[in-house]
Amino acid sequence: MLVSEIGKQIKERRDTLGITQPDLAEMSGISVNTLYKIETGQANPTLKVLNKIADILGMELTLTVKKPEL
Repeated sequence: MLVSEIGKQIKERRDTLGITQPDLAEMSGISVNTLYKIETGQANPTLKVLNKIADILGMELTLTVKKPEL
């Protein structure tokens, strides 16, 4: 999944829950500017930040490891 797709899902979930960017940024311990960049796919957030945002929004991060092509 691309960073832009993750950002889009975060924004959609935030909107569904009625949480503003400033509120989510504050709860996540990041700046509003950083959250905006995550939501628009302009940032490359750490897993720690993504996990914190996902936890606040009631989402879950999953990691899929692809098999190497031979």
